[in-house]
Amino acid sequence: MIKMKDIIDEKDKRLRVISKDVTFPLSDEDKKHIEDMLEYLTNSQIEELSEKYDLRPGMGLSAIQLGIPKRYFVVVNEYDEGKFENYVIINPKIVSNSEEKIYVELGEGCLSVNREVDGIVPRYARITVEGYDEEGNKIRVRAREELAIAFQHEIDHLNGILFYDHIDPKNPYKDQNKYRAI
Repeated sequence: MIKMKDIIDEKDKRLRVISKDVTFPLSDEDKKHIEDMLEYLTNSQIEELSEKYDLRPGMGLSAIQLGIPKRYFVVVNEYDEGKFENYVIINPKIVSNSEEKIYVELGEGCLSVNREVDGIVPRYARITVEGYDEEGNKIRVRAREELAIAFQHEIDHLNGILFYDHIDPKNPYKDQNKYRAI
């Protein structure tokens, strides 16, 4: 099982690496990493397990956050109390997006950033992502709101970008009135 110490910190230069495309079939090692990432994210969102295993709650995790420079990420979305939908997207690409932009009102967070970061991170309200599932089948996922933000956040990781790179350091709340808070 992944523990907090396994997730690399923002100071680690590996987070700035642009991850490489994955080839199929997936290695057993990659399959195991994906399984572990899904387990961590699910457990981290269940309060009792989060406390028991000392996990910071998270919704998404990219391979690079474990020091693996490969283009895949997982998102575990709790759509109802105790009900989760898992997304595993390999070699993801955003193929369309809304004009409307949104931001997380309470601030975006990251399992690799162990501090509060003030400011808004503008994200598309709706996106369509194409990529592959674990078997190498082409998939297309339409995401909106929180899920769209999570996908964009994880795709940024695969490109060596951290969420706070989108925040204007001189004016962290710049153009806030142009976007919708969620």
